Amino acid sequence: MTPTVAVPHYADSPAVEALRLERVSFTYPDATTPALREVSLAVQQGEMVVIMGASGAGKSTLVKCLNRVIPAFQTGHLTGDMSLFGQRLTHEKVGELAGTVGMVFQDFEAQLFSTTVRDEVIFGMEQLGVDPAAMQPRLEEVLAQVGLSGFEGRDPTTLSGGQKQRLAIAALLALQPRVLVLDEPTTDLDPHGRQEIFALLGRMRASGHTLILVEHEVSAAVLADRVILLAAGAIVADGPPERILPRTTLLERYGVRPRDIDRVLQSLGIPAYTRSVADAATTLQQHLSLAPPTQVVSSTSVETPRHENGVAPLLHVQAVTHTYGEGPPAVRDVTLTIQSGEFLALLGKNGSGKTTLAKHLGGLLTPTQGHVLLRGQELNQVPLHQFAQEVSYVFQNPDHQLFADTVEAEVAFGPRNLGLDSAAVRIRSDEALEAVGLQSLRDQDPFLLGRGERQRLAVAALLALRPRMLILDEPTTGLDYPEQRQMMELLKRLHQEGRTILIITHVPWVAAEYAERALLMADGQLLWDGSLRALCTQPTLCAQAAFRPPDCTLLGGHFGQTPLSVEELVQWAEDVKRKA
Repeated sequence: MTPTVAVPHYADSPAVEALRLERVSFTYPDATTPALREVSLAVQQGEMVVIMGASGAGKSTLVKCLNRVIPAFQTGHLTGDMSLFGQRLTHEKVGELAGTVGMVFQDFEAQLFSTTVRDEVIFGMEQLGVDPAAMQPRLEEVLAQVGLSGFEGRDPTTLSGGQKQRLAIAALLALQPRVLVLDEPTTDLDPHGRQEIFALLGRMRASGHTLILVEHEVSAAVLADRVILLAAGAIVADGPPERILPRTTLLERYGVRPRDIDRVLQSLGIPAYTRSVADAATTLQQHLSLAPPTQVVSSTSVETPRHENGVAPLLHVQAVTHTYGEGPPAVRDVTLTIQSGEFLALLGKNGSGKTTLAKHLGGLLTPTQGHVLLRGQELNQVPLHQFAQEVSYVFQNPDHQLFADTVEAEVAFGPRNLGLDSAAVRIRSDEALEAVGLQSLRDQDPFLLGRGERQRLAVAALLALRPRMLILDEPTTGLDYPEQRQMMELLKRLHQEGRTILIITHVPWVAAEYAERALLMADGQLLWDGSLRALCTQPTLCAQAAFRPPDCTLLGGHFGQTPLSVEELVQWAEDVKRKA
């Protein structure tokens, strides 16, 4: 049983204003336009506010003002007034507010610096002067809440992206601040992990804590008291979820992907707001005059396709097991075959072995047991320069593979390393930059680009090698909805040109709309190898691996359908209505 964090309770105290911003504007040094424009905002103690908007809307800038990172560490021109629990902020330092306002940054890895998980969580408590006798119980409680019990001795650098994100949240919770500010706190988490964090935040709110979340995913907004939509540094919408979320056109205009159920109901002309898929199913059933919906549950047999065409496959994994140090196997006895020209999605919750398996496919790891073959040849016998032109791996964080001074130099590095002459390098660089739409930025510093642009640059740097296969670890993480679409449409185009694509993703709609084949992992084992549509009819298997199909698919399931997109479900509903 998960223990409850021993947090102080403010819920029964008289209603007070937690924070207020009045006409706050901020302009970064050398910027020509303000990042924030005349923002006025009041948040009551115990409220949960979700801030949404496209990349560059000013979300992170706004929340950094709340704990004085701006202007204490990030200088610029700041105007307007801010107050915290009735006290006007003037020249306070970040450390002075740490016990009142705690923050998990968008780049959460930058917050982690200790050599063990235990030290990471204990450090902040030591700085706040927490009684040493209280530290160990609080450590155990917060680690249990974020699913990291037993990780006390692990080096944070060895954790997965999702586990690092949980650790950053745990270190914040241990400080028990009255206001929690979280900049995209669930970016790297699987749907199950996301639900756990939201449940934890719900308990914190019930205790009277004030929560300010920056999120790209609207699932968080359903739980909020208020949703704030930012664009170009200004508030363009502010209200309860039931007033903001059904405005699908408004959300899309400002870079937010609406919920599937809102898009379905809006497309069918049904003026209703529903909190859940089940409620949406009842509303849709009444609109279509159908029998009351019941969840359709199919058998749990596993589809495992065999690809045998007499030609050596692009990649073949035979009984691969991989163990890190003395721990349990991260991958257990996995066998699979990948043919040229496929588009695959590697699915599973954090820690299921996805990245470990993908790194074997990308030649970044050697199996503890088993074999990986490239076109029938043992991978460790393939010359590096040859393998680089066959399979390329794009890391989850593009900053882990970018290093050059300019965009063009980044893309040219690979071809030049292959020994190509300057003319050939230029041709390949132009080709790759055009493919990802970065031709106009070729002279820019890669680290001054936006996250979506850096992600596309990482892809371009590998495209210049002209690989037959691209492996991408969470290619949409940290991107807003337009950037996610742009990235996935790029991969779709590359696939149509003949490349093999494998993506690791926690985003169900991305897998459903783009991948032809799903690989589902749990506890290091491959549970499913087949079509994603068929996988979505296996609720027991999905639950076992903590995979949640898209909401449009779950909604269609109430009527015996398995749509993989909102458009599919709307077309079915319109056909039913027409035939009625």
